[in-house]
Amino acid sequence: MTMRMDNDWQLRPIKGDTGKAYIGLKEQDKIFIKRNTTPMLAALSKEGITPKLIWTKRTGDGDTLSAQEWLEGRLLEPEEIGQRNDVIDVLYHLHHSRSLKDMLKKMGGIVKPPKKMLEEYEETLPDALAKNQFLALVVQFLKKNIPAFNAAEKTVVHGDVNCRNWIVCQNYLYLVDWDSVMFADSAVDIGTILGNYLPVSSWSQWLMSYGIQSTDENIEKIYWYALLSMLQEIKKCYHKGKLKEANEEILQLKRIYTG
Repeated sequence: MTMRMDNDWQLRPIKGDTGKAYIGLKEQDKIFIKRNTTPMLAALSKEGITPKLIWTKRTGDGDTLSAQEWLEGRLLEPEEIGQRNDVIDVLYHLHHSRSLKDMLKKMGGIVKPPKKMLEEYEETLPDALAKNQFLALVVQFLKKNIPAFNAAEKTVVHGDVNCRNWIVCQNYLYLVDWDSVMFADSAVDIGTILGNYLPVSSWSQWLMSYGIQSTDENIEKIYWYALLSMLQEIKKCYHKGKLKEANEEILQLKRIYTG
């Protein structure tokens, strides 16, 4: 299905997780359009973390469309994420940008302590997952070991840094899909990367490259968020009927939890 908007732009839906993404077509021109995404895009674009924002428009039915430059590139392969220094560079820039922190604060960005994130995981949890003995064991471990969270040290986190949200274009790396952006501990993003894409034996070296000391306390915190990230991904896949992907994530969770 193709929709037409003003100035002769046609919108063609892009298959994806949210159903809010489109290709905008006008003669030979092509742009990427997202419906009702975060107003943070302008600041993220300015920082070079996400592709250039071209315009933002409000439609007659109250939706907001944001147009970004269309880049011919590719998604990162899972095995690349732990190997590329620019992944670390992008995350460090995001987590330490004062301007992005100020912008999210002006927008009323939500703060997610670890306890709140764990509670949200258990909400609307399918019975099949709630009754899974292994997953329940991991949840109990997380409840008993909730890491400390100092709200004064919160930072901007992406919230879903899986490989599907990293795009390489002409050797430049972008992080896309910012619907989960929030204030939290930077370990939210770091735990997702390390838990899914690196063996535990490589965590210390990665953290050193990022600029974090690999103390027992830091490793334990990253481990906690890594487990939670995998639980969240399992839940997301299950809700979408992607049972194969959910089972693959469970296997990875077992490798990390029992390793």
